[in-house]
Parts: sequence; structure tokens; C-alpha cells
Amino acid sequence: MTFDLAVIGLGYVGLPLVREAARSGLRVLGLDVDEAVVGGLAAGRSHVDDVSDADVAAALAAGLETTTDAARLGEADAVVICVPTPLSDEGGPDLRAVRGAVDAVAAALRPGQLVVLESTVSPGTTEEVVRPALEARGLVVGQDVHLAFSPERIDPGNALHGFRNTPKVVGGATPACSRRAEALYARLVDEVVPARSTREAEMAKLLENTYRHVNIALVNETAKFCHDLGIDIWDVVRCASTKPFGFQAFRPGPGVGGHCIPIDPTYLSHTVRARLGYPFRSVELAQEINQSMPAYVARRVQDLLNDRSLAVRGARVLLVGTTYKAGVSDQRESPAFGVARALRELGAELEQHDALAPRFVVDGTEVPRREALGGHGRPADVAVLLQAHRDLDVRALRDSAPVVLDTRGLLEPAEGVVRL
Repeated sequence: MTFDLAVIGLGYVGLPLVREAARSGLRVLGLDVDEAVVGGLAAGRSHVDDVSDADVAAALAAGLETTTDAARLGEADAVVICVPTPLSDEGGPDLRAVRGAVDAVAAALRPGQLVVLESTVSPGTTEEVVRPALEARGLVVGQDVHLAFSPERIDPGNALHGFRNTPKVVGGATPACSRRAEALYARLVDEVVPARSTREAEMAKLLENTYRHVNIALVNETAKFCHDLGIDIWDVVRCASTKPFGFQAFRPGPGVGGHCIPIDPTYLSHTVRARLGYPFRSVELAQEINQSMPAYVARRVQDLLNDRSLAVRGARVLLVGTTYKAGVSDQRESPAFGVARALRELGAELEQHDALAPRFVVDGTEVPRREALGGHGRPADVAVLLQAHRDLDVRALRDSAPVVLDTRGLLEPAEGVVRL
């Protein structure tokens, strides 16, 4: 074998894996269908927030090669699949990219190879989709080739927990498969956590994000009625957080975003309904609550304008922070889209500012960008803080509009500042 590892999908999951593997002394082949991504990496340019150009250069110096040629997968001792799994029209995972990657692996499969799926999927996918495709080549999983699932745990923008110091859950199709996959990841991370099988490993990923989804919904719904009761939800969370046991702080916001929380719990709910015939009620309720938050933010904006005898139709509303998470430029599934749509439907005139994501395109129409916060140009009627990046100029934000709706609890309550 020419390479120790081949990684399929060089995005937010695959590229950090490539970087860590190269740092660990593995010779890596990176495969992606996007020629621009492959070419950019080959030239030393990163397209992922948490992986720098210097990281890419170091990986290239350690032997990284990037390609769009799937036939080269046969050159690797192990192949890890890190392709996206968005929601399908039916509400389950869209497996087209996974199936395409698995077909490419199967076409180049050689005896002795290890295949690992890291893409988030419904429980049973590794056994029911990946394994049959590999064994159709006449090779027996657990004997001729090895197969495992290891859920990705990438947290963009997290400076404390990176790839190496985040425990890696690994579940094999057979005990021999587990041992082989555990040995691979033991070279890359500080702690490997064995799962009983691929199904437990698949389910662990969904449970992690469902836990977050449900608890965010809990605090979002609590924020709504606390506002109606005249209670400061942010102070409530602060006080509750002082309990040293039995409580983990979650904070309200304008909705949920990113590639995990809005999507993964829906996989699980879809699986339960499709296979068992009954609803996963806590997830479906959480989905309903969290999806209602952008419209709720828009109604709060409308109320603030009404308090100043202004109509929302024709009002200038500045959206500050359009990414789904502080410190990253990723706008995938950002609640800012829902807030923008709701305000547009009410007739508001929108502007936006985000230091990390200059463009904000909603349903094909770009929202005009305000280049700088503060007293530059005509003030907005309302500014809405949707995401608080680290270097946000709070004073300039306050100067951007006579009233600021803070959905992140960054600003202290004061005249002209209203918190969610």
C-alpha cells in the first residue's frame, strides 16, 4: 500500500482528520469530488476555519496527496468516509453522497483494507448499506476486509477540544473489525472508546446531538414565557449554573444551526417512525420549538418598533452575525436565514454585518452588507445581535441603532438594549 490512510470528503470533518493523521506520521491520500477544493489544498490553501494554510502546508510536506480520482483508493491501507449527509425530502438522511463514496471504495477494494464510515447516519446504515456493497465484491467483512463506524466529533471554533484530545467512539462490524479500527484511531487520538457494534456507535452520535437539541428547546421555550412574566432568563440560567451537580447550562438563542443539531435528531425521529411506527415525541417537540425561534425573534423586533410608534414595514433592521456559531464563518443552517425570511415577510428592509462571513444570501437574494458598525451612514431602526463573534465591537453595535435586540445575552440590560 502506498498510503496509510485515504480520506473521502475534505470538508469540515475530513480535513481535520487529514491534518491529525499527517501530524501523527501517516501518509495520507485526500479524495474529494470538488476540483477546486482538491486544487486549493494541493496549492496549500485551506477552505476550513479550523485548518490553517500552514496546517495544509505541513500535511503536504508530510506526504499528503489530494485527488479526484477514486480509483486510487486501492492504494490506501485504510479508507475513512467523511461525506455530508443532509436531510432528505422525507426527513431522513440523504445517503446519496455516502452511497457514492461506498461504491467508489467497493470498486477499488483490496483484501486487508479497513473501511470506516464517519458520516452521521441512522442506526443500521453501516451494516445495511456499506457492508453489502463491500461484500458484493466477494470479500468477507471481518475476514478479508474490515468495516467500522466512528462518529465525527468536530466542533468548529473550539480552541479547547480538538481532534486529538476528544475521545473517539469506534464500533466494528465484528470484533476483529473493532480491533483494527481502534488500532488506527489510537494513533490519532488520546482515547479510543469501544462501542459494542456499529449500531451503538451510530446511535451515540445521534444521542449526543439530540441531548443538545432537546435542552436548547427547553431553555428557548422557557425564555419565551420568562419574557412574558417579566423574568430575566439570562439571570435564571446564571443562578442555576452555580449548582455543582445535576444541571448543565444551556442558553436561549434565535434558533439552532450548523451541520448537526438541526439535522441529526431528525434522523433519529425519522428512524423511529419508519421502523417502529410511533413518534419520538421529545425530539419532534424540540424541533417545533427551535424552529419557531426565528419567527419569535421577528415578532420581538416588531414589538420593539411598535413601542417606538414605528411600523415594521419599511423599517431598517440590521442583522449582526449571520453564521451559525461564534468564531466560525460557516452559515450552514444558521437561524439568521429564518430571522431574515420572517422580517422580509413583514416588510422590513434588511442590512447585515458579519466580520467572518461578508456575504449573506437568503433565497437567492443577497442582503446588503453594512461594512462597519457604529455611526457609519444612516442608523438602523433596530439592530438584532444574532451571533456574537469574539472581536465584536459592542460600543459600535450600540451606536448602530437606537435599540438593540440581543439574542445571545452578550449585552447588559440598559436603555436601548433588550435581551431575548
